[in-house]
Amino acid sequence: MQFFFHPEAQRELVESVKYYETQKSGLGRRFLDTVIEAIHRIRTHPLLFRQIDESIRQCRIPRFPYGLIYRIRNNNIEIIAIMHLHRKPGYWKERS
Repeated sequence: MQFFFHPEAQRELVESVKYYETQKSGLGRRFLDTVIEAIHRIRTHPLLFRQIDESIRQCRIPRFPYGLIYRIRNNNIEIIAIMHLHRKPGYWKERS
């Protein structure tokens, strides 16, 4: 399955990588690698992860307090948000 980012999710990913890199050299890259691994898991088993809304699912990012919010549309995976799990839950709902 192919995937694509909602523009705001892509912005969240870039900002999060930059933030972690300012905290410790190489940490931003580790965050990005972990997100890439999560996307691979979603592409392999898209229905495996917890359903949080009618057509929306969440895949937790290991070792970081983030989740990938996504849905399956037209046989593609749309990543709606790269959500920090301790801030403003549900803020992404207007994107869907």
